[in-house]
Amino acid sequence: MTTAALTVDSTKPLPLFPLRTVLFPGGRVTLKVFEARYLDLISSCLRERQPFGVVCLLQGSEVRQAGAATRFESTGVLAQLVEVDAIGAGVLKVRCTGGQRFQWASVHEGSDGLWSAQGLVLLPNDEAQAPGERFDDAVQALQRAYAAISQRPDADLPDEHHFDDAGWVANRWCELLPVPMAARQQLMALPDPLQRLALVDEFLRGKQLI
Repeated sequence: MTTAALTVDSTKPLPLFPLRTVLFPGGRVTLKVFEARYLDLISSCLRERQPFGVVCLLQGSEVRQAGAATRFESTGVLAQLVEVDAIGAGVLKVRCTGGQRFQWASVHEGSDGLWSAQGLVLLPNDEAQAPGERFDDAVQALQRAYAAISQRPDADLPDEHHFDDAGWVANRWCELLPVPMAARQQLMALPDPLQRLALVDEFLRGKQLI
């Protein structure tokens, strides 16, 4: 099934899905869900028409392990359910798109192992800004990369392309580039989209990719 765009009530606890990845606004993530806590989470989000939060793991496993410590980043991204399909008994394939960034003040682990965040602060969306001539090479290289990726049978690119928006271009490059997870997290959390794109452009030039 496919869902429409949703909003979140920042005064209520936000259920979290810690992952060893960084979700960016406008990005995509596909999850194979089989743990009871996350099956319940997906069912609840569908029923209540609410997103959940994706946060990058600093310590611990995506799969619950008794007695294992879990730590994750304090800045995450709201995940909007796009498509939910049953692919087996008690197994769901879930496709999500990234929405607004958020920060949390505190987190709580329920008896079922599901984490939730309190004291939610929704961060401003990137202000639409043209990349400008300075970043023409980065924009054109991304267009070429997307043209190549779109030919793959497993391609899962955003439905809408905004090559005229600096934040969107920076975010899509951040998803593609082979940078450490900590650096990817820092880039996602940067409030200035032009600064984010400048760092991406510097990396691309340093690796002679543009």
